[in-house]
Amino acid sequence: MGAFDNQNVIVTGGTSGIGLATAIKAREAGANVWAVSRTESKISAASADHPDINFQQLDTHDHEGLKALFESVGSVDHIVSAATGAERTMKPFMEQTDEQFRGAFEKFWSYTNVARLGVPFLTEKGSLTFVSGIPARKANVGMSSVSCTGCAVEGLTRALALEIAPKRVNVVAPGIISTGMFDGLGDKKADVLANMGKGVLLGRVGEAEEIAAAIFLCMTNTFMTGVTIDVDGGALLP
Repeated sequence: MGAFDNQNVIVTGGTSGIGLATAIKAREAGANVWAVSRTESKISAASADHPDINFQQLDTHDHEGLKALFESVGSVDHIVSAATGAERTMKPFMEQTDEQFRGAFEKFWSYTNVARLGVPFLTEKGSLTFVSGIPARKANVGMSSVSCTGCAVEGLTRALALEIAPKRVNVVAPGIISTGMFDGLGDKKADVLANMGKGVLLGRVGEAEEIAAAIFLCMTNTFMTGVTIDVDGGALLP
């Protein structure tokens, strides 16, 4: 018997990285899993490797599409919102245009869409888990928009927890994680991540499965709500 036997789990951004690792972990625990993404190529690849997960193409900014997804599943036990749905500009605030800065907040609006449309379908003991990041509390130069977006997500989590109880909402804030986000580095990916890991207390970057484990905790611990869990290898420490 799995921890999630006969439970329904929806993961947005569930075809790669942290989202896919979470979808796989939930399925291994016995859940019926729906994982969505706006990228068809990622859906095809994930479906081939994991035919027991329901992969669908969906943009989390598509209100009607999200509504149809939740209606098709019906009763939902857990929702994980990991789809960024945003274009992030990594440069100092004073060098960004207003449009570039606002673009990063598409992630926040993506999360509000998932919450507003998905929470009504959650069971009474159900949970919603957002994925944020350490820049909300420790931002390097050029990460102003990412930091502000993360702060907004974490603020929404605390406020929403008060409004939807006994349903629960939490947020997991990863540090630097080895995911497809770095694939654009090509053959340099491993060396770049190794160098980045030297600046982390534990001496390495994290893996998607380690973040999925924290998300799994948020889903299974029924006495947690309004909480931000940092999984960053000690990066937030002085």
